[in-house]
Amino acid sequence: MKTFTINQLIRIIVILLLLLWGFFLIKPFIAVLSWAIILAVALFPLYTKVGGIFGKRHQKRVQSLFSILLVALLIIPTYSSVSSLFGSVSKTLNAIQNNELKITPPTDQVKEWPIMGERIYSDWKALSENSKQYAIDHKDFLMEKGGVLARNFTGILGTVLTFLFSLIIATLFMSNAKGAYTSACDFSRKLAGAKKGPELLLVARDTIRNVVKGVLFVALIQAFLCYLGFQFMGIPGATIFAFLAMLAAIIQVPVTLVVLPTVFLAFSISDSTLAATIFSIYIILISLLDNVLKPILLAKGLQTPMVLIMLGALGGVLLHGIIGLFIGTVLLSVLHQ
Repeated sequence: MKTFTINQLIRIIVILLLLLWGFFLIKPFIAVLSWAIILAVALFPLYTKVGGIFGKRHQKRVQSLFSILLVALLIIPTYSSVSSLFGSVSKTLNAIQNNELKITPPTDQVKEWPIMGERIYSDWKALSENSKQYAIDHKDFLMEKGGVLARNFTGILGTVLTFLFSLIIATLFMSNAKGAYTSACDFSRKLAGAKKGPELLLVARDTIRNVVKGVLFVALIQAFLCYLGFQFMGIPGATIFAFLAMLAAIIQVPVTLVVLPTVFLAFSISDSTLAATIFSIYIILISLLDNVLKPILLAKGLQTPMVLIMLGALGGVLLHGIIGLFIGTVLLSVLHQ
């Protein structure tokens, strides 16, 4: 029986300590690198198409152009939303301070809303009659909720910055795709064997791309269509409701729960019952759109059962946040194989 010597034991301890030390050194960057890998895998087909237009001689130009394009697609909507939000908040605060905030009074139909109808009617009426006095009477509540919103907003900006760095790193990964794929294949062969390793790597790749199409892409479509409906109907806070709809679709919460308040609002602020009814039918159909598109796009080309993909997505989000969409689905897909 082979025994360990003291020297071998010391070596093992030192190596383990060095590995642990290395882990803590890269820990702050794990989220950025994880997103960079996910984005690189998801966007690589588009990257190759752009590269095919310019040819192999202009690899650096393709890399620069792709980086600028992705950053612009992230920064421009973010800047527009942030500037619009700050502008709206500033105008609202000034209007409240000068008691010039104009809010349409609620109709008697608001009282008939289930559970909170009476309370919503009372607060809405008080706010529409004297916004300044309402703000004074509810100062503590508004300050508390305002602080929560400010912290959440700061978190969203932090997420955007993380995505920005991840996009840049993902472009670097894609420019060296062959080397990255070779290294990943070598590592997978050591873990799962010469044949099974590359197969599992392809399963992980296809799962990531399907999740992007079946969850993120569908969520963006739903949010955009919801936004168009909100704007057409004149729903206040259309951007916020659209963002909440997108977030609900991503974290696997029924979008209908988010859009239902806008249905009540439509009947309250609209003079036309027909227009409010058409809007309600439209927005409910859009909220159910993911139930049709998601199964088709998620399961396309995969051998993993749909139930495992949905469990992986939901469990991953609960355990790891948004990035858990990919971690959970990839893990269960690989384990299924």
